[in-house]
Amino acid sequence: MIQSNETTNAPIRIGYSLSLSGPVAENTKAVMLAHSIWEEDINSKGGLLGRKVELVCYNDNGDPSQVSLIYTKLLDEDKVDLVIGGYGTNTIAASMPVIIARKRFLVGLMGLGVNLNLKYPNYFAMIPTGPKPNSTLTEGFFALAASQSPKPLTVAILSADAEFSKNPVIGARENAEKYGFQIVYEETYPLSTEDFTPIIDQVKVTNADLFFICSYLNDSIGLVRAIHKSDYRPKMVGGAMIGPQSASVKKELGPLLNGFVNYEYWVPVPKMNFPGVADMLAKYQAKALEKNVDALGYYMAPLAYAQMQILEQAVLATASLDDAALSAYCRANAFETVMGNIRFGKGGEWAEPRVVQVQFQNIDNNEIETFRDSRVQVVVEPSAYASGPLIYPYAPKLKI
Repeated sequence: MIQSNETTNAPIRIGYSLSLSGPVAENTKAVMLAHSIWEEDINSKGGLLGRKVELVCYNDNGDPSQVSLIYTKLLDEDKVDLVIGGYGTNTIAASMPVIIARKRFLVGLMGLGVNLNLKYPNYFAMIPTGPKPNSTLTEGFFALAASQSPKPLTVAILSADAEFSKNPVIGARENAEKYGFQIVYEETYPLSTEDFTPIIDQVKVTNADLFFICSYLNDSIGLVRAIHKSDYRPKMVGGAMIGPQSASVKKELGPLLNGFVNYEYWVPVPKMNFPGVADMLAKYQAKALEKNVDALGYYMAPLAYAQMQILEQAVLATASLDDAALSAYCRANAFETVMGNIRFGKGGEWAEPRVVQVQFQNIDNNEIETFRDSRVQVVVEPSAYASGPLIYPYAPKLKI
């Protein structure tokens, strides 16, 4: 869609939806704060193309069926200049039919494998899982396990019965086969589950060496507590849990997280101190206290801010709001962001993956300050970003 930039001083309006209520609301509120910081930053520099920028965000209530209606409204009634993707696979996938029909440019935030089958050329993924997103998200967990001696042999896979968990589980199966692990248990649980003890008891019967979990925020809390209470001791546990990245979950679970190994996209280790990220996080953390959102912001804020930097740099480089021009620029160029240098490859995924595996170690309290640096959140894989060794096997002690 071609916009005239010379005949108007009206704000450039950027529309999207976020699940500001529902099971991922804690994460999306952090996203909204990071976006607002970018909005303030860009407007303090005069905006884009000589125009102020205005973000237009609607709450989709965590209901994918509302998303297409919201994006239709944004384009037809609000007549926004640009759109961006919301947070997560569920939301972004639900917006894609509208985006594809209108041939819009879209940078989606943390959608795993959204474009694998669609192959839409104007979609770009703000998630560092690279050209093979399903397997890359989970590969570090299995690669670490395979490098242990003696090598573990079996794996149990447990996931929430939800759209978001399908692709990580596909990747887990692929990696189990690749690294020679036998899957001895694979089940899902409903998101309404409150008592995870019976499920852990079922997994215990298998005595699987590895316990791979794909869970949402509240589920993660329940599962960690149930595992801690059980005498089932897999040699490694974690993998694809959404929750341990969150400040509130860290604070609630504290030492119960010791030994868990889980994916992250950004952590406060020297090798990930990309230009601008410390300043952005300082702004975020100061505002997070006022707004009562995730106090640290490590999981959501860098990627959400980088999402807007991609749009910003494409608009400035092309001097345009034309969707085709912006898409062509993103396909051909690299970007400098608070998440480091990003170049897009096949399907709009990152050309090079940058998922890290973190192990929680030596947590002895529930204070949020404990998690501000990398002392208790040790990057154990890949070696390029590692900040310490894996402690193996899993042992749920205060000190490991």
